[in-house]
Amino acid sequence: MHPILSTPARILAFGATPALLLGAAFAPQAQAATPRVSETGLTATVSGTSATATVKVSATSCVTVRSLGVAVRDAAGRHLDFPQWRSNARICPTGLTVNAGTRTLAAGHYTMMGAYLDASGWHNLTAKTLIVGSGSTSAPAPKPTPTPTPTPAPAPSGGSAIPAGVASSSTPIWSEEFSNPISWGQRWVGDTSTAYRYGNHNPDDNKLDWLDTNDVSVANGVATFTAQPSSHTLENGKQAWTTGLLTTEGSKEGFQVRTGDYVEARVKLPTGTGAWPALWTWKNGNGEIDSFEYHPDNPNLLELTNHVTSGGDYYTDASAVKPGGWVTIGTKYGADSVDWYVNGVKVYSDGHGVGANWSAYLILNLSLSAGQYHAAPSGSTPITFSADYLRVYH
Repeated sequence: MHPILSTPARILAFGATPALLLGAAFAPQAQAATPRVSETGLTATVSGTSATATVKVSATSCVTVRSLGVAVRDAAGRHLDFPQWRSNARICPTGLTVNAGTRTLAAGHYTMMGAYLDASGWHNLTAKTLIVGSGSTSAPAPKPTPTPTPTPAPAPSGGSAIPAGVASSSTPIWSEEFSNPISWGQRWVGDTSTAYRYGNHNPDDNKLDWLDTNDVSVANGVATFTAQPSSHTLENGKQAWTTGLLTTEGSKEGFQVRTGDYVEARVKLPTGTGAWPALWTWKNGNGEIDSFEYHPDNPNLLELTNHVTSGGDYYTDASAVKPGGWVTIGTKYGADSVDWYVNGVKVYSDGHGVGANWSAYLILNLSLSAGQYHAAPSGSTPITFSADYLRVYH
């Protein structure tokens, strides 16, 4: 994370030519056929109004898709998909099985199908009828497989609808609901980041951070990041604070956001002096888009910044942004403009974007200011920052 302004003037409270061959005949180079993905099995288990599903797929040759899971549509065509979609799913002729999460649905008839997202867009597979409230779920759907629809629909249970027009589907292609302990190594890394000069700490960026996975905990569907004084001393002689960070960089899953994605998080802003929470992206020493940075000494202000090209805003809203308050913050990584949303309302567009081929890893963390631009922590009282969910749509 870097300041919007690069100087202390920043708000302190805040070869050879190949020979030409003539007469030679060249056969056009054949392009490899796109692997065909097929659904080989789709089952659901229903208990009352709770349902879960399993989809099995195979491909004519191995292919990796961005997201794979089980889609559900009601009679009106609304998206009520099962959660826990598999990101970076590798589908081969030997097959792949994905177990969806539990979904609560009103009694009635639904259409369910395997679905996946690749570089060309969303693809629905063979559909079946899902019956909730009575009966089972094995009957083929009476209608042809619905085509993907760009119309946004209500988000999965546990969150409000995403802003209209930001995504082609209201089903996240990737999400972290914090309903289970942190999946260290598989989904998240918390003890190192290439964004930090020394891997687990980074005094050059005005931070007191010393990363410790013990400082991220999960309870009741909420992740809590805790910062507290440590016995470590930074290279500049200052005392470090251990603190929590989550990044997809270096994890087995290795999820990255890409041009066209929309990321959204619901977070509880901290109250403690020196707190510096943020949701941002990073890759290969660059790729940084700050969905938000926050400092309690500017209690109603969010810093929104595009470090990839340019653009940024100090967004102020006393009703939505305040210490100890919950707020939903979203970012659309457009090729020509990055757009920021607060509680579902667009608040800033930079008009520059990230370009057509951008991608980066996600970082959600609690940093501690070292005092250059914002006050450092005073005393030894631990500081906390919380997150309800983190979701990515396309």
